Amino acid sequence: MIKAIIFDWGDTVMRDFPELKTPMFSWEKVEYIPDVEQALEILMNKYILVIATNAGQSDTNAMIKALKRVAADKYFSYFFSSKDLGFEKPDIRFFTSIALTIEIKPEDCIMIGNLYEKDICGAKDAGMYTILYDEKSVENAFPKADRIIHSMKTLTDAIKSLSINE
Repeated sequence: MIKAIIFDWGDTVMRDFPELKTPMFSWEKVEYIPDVEQALEILMNKYILVIATNAGQSDTNAMIKALKRVAADKYFSYFFSSKDLGFEKPDIRFFTSIALTIEIKPEDCIMIGNLYEKDICGAKDAGMYTILYDEKSVENAFPKADRIIHSMKTLTDAIKSLSINE
């Protein structure tokens, strides 16, 4: 039974501008991915929401500061960064240590991310369900993605379809 949804941060919840080499909280402009705020509003009432990042410039506290700039921190119960976990995606230990910390089995989690190799492959290998957010609609095979969405407008339906298949 799905209990927790783990979101990647950059380009899944908030827009990443990789040309900016400082932590996101210090950027002049920060913004949500389109339609993700509405999805978070719905999902927070049914699931434990977690956010986890590999962001090179940011530790967990820096990520929280950036989330606060768009009032996104209120949606998440847990916050993780590779800097603080000691493991980076796609290392299975990144995902299993999150599940262990939140005390939910990996098979009761869904990982949502925009990078197939980093976000989806490691999570799937750890035993989680996976949803690839493919905003650019790349025509590739993604065998470890349980669902592929191209807009956050369809996220809640994708999650429902995974819950039905349990």
